[in-house]
Amino acid sequence: MGSYTVIMETGNALVQLLRRELVPEIIPNADSIGLASPADRGDLNLCVHLFDVSESGEFRQTGMQPDGIRRQKFPPVYLTLSYLITAFSASDVKFRSGEEQRVLGKVIQTLRDYPVLDPEKMEFGPGGAPDGIRLEFRKMEAEEKLKIWNFPNLAHKLSLFYKVGPIPLESARTKQISRVRSVEFGIGDQEDKT
Repeated sequence: MGSYTVIMETGNALVQLLRRELVPEIIPNADSIGLASPADRGDLNLCVHLFDVSESGEFRQTGMQPDGIRRQKFPPVYLTLSYLITAFSASDVKFRSGEEQRVLGKVIQTLRDYPVLDPEKMEFGPGGAPDGIRLEFRKMEAEEKLKIWNFPNLAHKLSLFYKVGPIPLESARTKQISRVRSVEFGIGDQEDKT
């Protein structure tokens, strides 16, 4: 299960996957791929921007979970994270668009080839790595994409939209329980009350 840092850790795992597959063949420097809004990209060539966090409709757990002998933990909430992935090139203006399209093509190929984040390669905290975090290309209408791309003083750029989840975010609430210490059974005659 994931602690409250699981959102950040998932973003970092996505960035690590892209760095492993794009550097140095497509993007020369690993530090040029990172978590950032396109408006605050600094010197990044590939921005991975978390633009939405929602509760996953696919997974819902309602039962309490054991947490040791005398405690139970409230169920986790499962999240879906939505990312905007944008490429920026410093190339000459006549080559810039083509270079950005080449980078985005490699991103699509990578996320298609690795549709599940591998928990073994993720750097999750003490809560541990969740299993089966899927990466899915989001189908969106052009109007919806333009609404998300709402960065002042920044012209619209071709971007990719991905959905990542389900991400379990464990509860910090616990409940004390006690073991059954004794049980009494009795056998007796029942009277007919009719």
